[in-house]
Amino acid sequence: MSRDTISLYIEDLSHFAKSLRAGLAARDETPGHLALLGLIAKSAGHRNYQNLKTIALPPEDTKPHSTQMKRALRVFDDQGVMIRWPKQTQVQGLCLWVFWADLPPGRAITEQDVNEILKAHSSFGDHVLMRRSLIDHGLARREIDGRAYYRIEQEPHDEALLLIREIRGRR
Repeated sequence: MSRDTISLYIEDLSHFAKSLRAGLAARDETPGHLALLGLIAKSAGHRNYQNLKTIALPPEDTKPHSTQMKRALRVFDDQGVMIRWPKQTQVQGLCLWVFWADLPPGRAITEQDVNEILKAHSSFGDHVLMRRSLIDHGLARREIDGRAYYRIEQEPHDEALLLIREIRGRR
């Protein structure tokens, strides 16, 4: 039986360790394999192990080397900051997935908060263009009056997942 490789990104290792320890301490006996996977996933901030599997990034050795991916990687510097806006619309859409991943899922966010997220990881000075492009590419939506923005929940395609992984690795 083949095994799937599942990547786990842990933003705050200390919080992860405390949460995992609390989950283990709440049990009378050592959890089994699946129960332990569930505890690990929950400690990392996921709903459960199945949720972790659905959003897991593919292994790095499957990294495609398409022209779009190469062009997308060139607009980010070594620290994962977007230094210029890509010329091609398809490359723009691919790059926007990185910012989509930075938006909080399942809740409203103000325009100011969206701007702060975009400014934090771009240096070319046009966060308004990026915010509008997130909407144009179907990655976010906003209320008509602009008071609230929402990330549109969807499964990123393989190239988008690989780009997200690469840029997060640079940050």
